Amino acid sequence: MVKNLKGISFKKCEVLPSFFQNGSKEFHNLRLLDLTKASPNTVEIFIQGQNLSNLRWLCLQKCTIQKLPSNLFNCCHLQVLHLTECKFLQLVFDIFNHDLNDICVKRKELCTSIGKLNSLLELSLAGCSNLQELPTSVGQLSALQNLNLSRCWRLQELPTSIGQLSALQTLELNNCSSL
Repeated sequence: MVKNLKGISFKKCEVLPSFFQNGSKEFHNLRLLDLTKASPNTVEIFIQGQNLSNLRWLCLQKCTIQKLPSNLFNCCHLQVLHLTECKFLQLVFDIFNHDLNDICVKRKELCTSIGKLNSLLELSLAGCSNLQELPTSVGQLSALQNLNLSRCWRLQELPTSIGQLSALQTLELNNCSSL
């Protein structure tokens, strides 16, 4: 049964049901995962413990996470990533360069691993008020069509690499008062 599961919603989930706490479950057919308002512990336990290689849509809206679990960047088919109103999000964890991770914690920036999500079509960071800058690796998101940075009021500049986003159709910068 679990092997055929295509979507799961854990909205407002503080604690995962015991069935999902065992990391040995096979969710390789999972395409949609909604963790809106889920606790940081729920996000960490579920994403770290599962094989989500075919995940297409991930919603972490209004989560109080400060960083994303490192294995999220193994989701090579991820097309939509919603981090809207993750007010405590400081970085997307860099799994390839731990020294750079230390820099990112201090500078509160989105780290370079974001460029590994080559299939990403939509990235929403709207309302992530702790973000101060984007990495140049955002320019590697060659399939990206929609980028929402609205209400990222501490965002100070956009990297020049944003000009490499040849598929970009929509760039939302509403209420980015520090730009």
